[in-house]
Amino acid sequence: MQIFKTKWFARWAAKEELAEQSLRNAVVEIEAGLIDAYLGSHVVKKRIGLSGRGKSGGVRTLLAFQMEDKAFFLYGFSKNQRDNISNKELRGLRLLAANLLAYDRRALNKAVKAQELIEVDYEDEE
Repeated sequence: MQIFKTKWFARWAAKEELAEQSLRNAVVEIEAGLIDAYLGSHVVKKRIGLSGRGKSGGVRTLLAFQMEDKAFFLYGFSKNQRDNISNKELRGLRLLAANLLAYDRRALNKAVKAQELIEVDYEDEE
């Protein structure tokens, strides 16, 4: 499983102090079928707890997810910032998900090199 975050998501996650281990844990949970919502076209919504606040006080993340292949963290927001995304935003995220999930190894490497995508190590860092 390869895990990536978009440049926008990486900046947002840093501001929220969202650890990469939390992203890895979220992907493991999604692989086990624990998602908050399937939004269609390989886009899933997953709540992630922040240190000391748990999932209910944490953040909401939207991912492009292909089982046993790739996961892309696309967008995130705090529950206290907004309730959900608009239909227009969802359409855009579905289109982005389709494009990213179609990337082959060469396209992924190019996007990482250009710093448009940041790879998250899937294996636990010990």
